Amino acid sequence: MGFEINEISKNSKGGTELMRMGLEERLDPELLEDFQIILSRVRKIEEDKIRVYWLHDLPEDPETNHLKEANSRSRFHKMVFCGNWQYTRYRDFLGVPHDDTCTVIETAIDPIPFIPKSKEEIRLIYTSTPQRGLEILIPVFEALSQRYDNIVLDVFSSYSIYGWDDPPQFKELFEKCRAHPRINYHGAQPNEVVREYLQKAHILAYPSIWLECNSRSVIEAMSAGALCVHPNYGGLVDTAGGLNFMYQWDPDKNVHANKFYGALSNAIDIVNGDDMQNYLSLTKAYADSRFNWSRVAAQWDDLLQSMKTRYNDPASRKTPSQMFSYSVR
Repeated sequence: MGFEINEISKNSKGGTELMRMGLEERLDPELLEDFQIILSRVRKIEEDKIRVYWLHDLPEDPETNHLKEANSRSRFHKMVFCGNWQYTRYRDFLGVPHDDTCTVIETAIDPIPFIPKSKEEIRLIYTSTPQRGLEILIPVFEALSQRYDNIVLDVFSSYSIYGWDDPPQFKELFEKCRAHPRINYHGAQPNEVVREYLQKAHILAYPSIWLECNSRSVIEAMSAGALCVHPNYGGLVDTAGGLNFMYQWDPDKNVHANKFYGALSNAIDIVNGDDMQNYLSLTKAYADSRFNWSRVAAQWDDLLQSMKTRYNDPASRKTPSQMFSYSVR
């Protein structure tokens, strides 16, 4: 069986699905046949499979709230979290245990080759869905474009990356992107296109207002040698390893926008002036070594091989007799 695909994930090309497809390419198909690997949303339990619950969402998500019940957790032979910050949240919020039923295996990317950046203009880039901070970035960029005549912003942002229509509240924001002479709005594009633009980018401009477990956007930008400007919010600190241009997050969006304006202005000044190559080489080496596919795929292979040895027959894989049922509200 291998990786389970549900009604929500089947049309998605987001970070979770990129991880799934990357692992499917790298793991032995025969090994995967013994497993049911459930990505975030539980639909049906396969009694004859070794069940791995691979969590990509926050514990506040209604789809994962069932894990507060021990009977629900006992249906899975292993719970895999995509980051240590996320795992800590599940322990604190839902009481998920700190024991061998859980493990952390991080996100992986293919390293992005570094190419020299243009000296003629400073390219900023945003590569996430709109609800994560685009509403702060656009007015800040509009203000900064009055101060700096050599900045350009590439925006890759749309819910269509998940196979969904964009919510109507973002229509005006997208129109502002299209209307601005120095903003290039690309919508959702294949990952290989985003990676090409990341190679040209000097700065990842990411004023995140969205709690996320980790950030593929940040990882890929670090690998591409971009200076990453984002708040110390959620799993971004864990992802960045303390290396990026981080500022203090604030729940007040006006306060946040002003903090981001100052941080992004400083980053533009730095890129315009000082030679940042040694620093950016360090952040690239960090991202490429911590989040590389050879390391992450090996962790998955070791985990699945050990579990297959432990649960080597259908009888050892059955769920406890007291089944847990729940509904998502």
